[in-house]
Amino acid sequence: MNEVLEIKLSGDGRITSVELCELINVFRLEEGNAIEKKHDDLLKSIRKEIEELSTAGISLGNFSESIYTNSRGKAYPCFLCNNKGVLEILNKESAVVRYKTVEYIEKLQNQLKKKDSYMIEDPAERARRWAEEYEERQRLSEEVNIKNQLIGELKPKADYTDTILKSKDLVTITQISKDYGMSGQEMNKLLYELGVQYKESGQWLLYRDYQSMGYTMSETVPITYSNGMQGTKMHTKWTQKGRLFLYQILKENGYIPLIEQDMAS
Repeated sequence: MNEVLEIKLSGDGRITSVELCELINVFRLEEGNAIEKKHDDLLKSIRKEIEELSTAGISLGNFSESIYTNSRGKAYPCFLCNNKGVLEILNKESAVVRYKTVEYIEKLQNQLKKKDSYMIEDPAERARRWAEEYEERQRLSEEVNIKNQLIGELKPKADYTDTILKSKDLVTITQISKDYGMSGQEMNKLLYELGVQYKESGQWLLYRDYQSMGYTMSETVPITYSNGMQGTKMHTKWTQKGRLFLYQILKENGYIPLIEQDMAS
């Protein structure tokens, strides 16, 4: 194999679709297959895999959306793939390419495990490092969740609902909650209980199943701290499509807008 190729796994042992594509092409070439696999084609295969499984009611979490930066500093979409996800994508490759790709990734994962399996004799030092690693994992988790919401909001989703809801006006949860005779706080709590959203770093974020539906847009709001320092905060607003989604899910759970209650009485 071309040793110049540098493949790096994520901290939990997953590989990006970009590097998976590179591996496939290296092992195709070794086998005598000069047809290069394009990353765009690999992305289409992954999205098709996710869509078909989702239609069948299967959600395995073998792929998660991410972004990568090329050599010119431009960001593009990609996926992080776990071992099962890699096997799903390799299903269309030859036996040799499948074997060599899996073997190479397993080798990298074993190296990663050895690197992480260090032992620290001093209990105080071990506790300090554990605390630092925990804080870093929490920080990265928050960044990933916010990034996933932003990716979902920016992904184009053209369908019939988008056609009939041409309004570009965004509404706050407080505006929506008034239609149901609730406060914004009560509505946020209800949507949390219904499994629509959760709160992280002061912002309400949609769960993954709803992030790419075009239901929300995140706005950056300037704030002034008590010490006079200036900063910003992310604030979630709802699109008209999102408002229709909330109407449907609330109605399914027995929550009817005031105007419909009046009409029924």
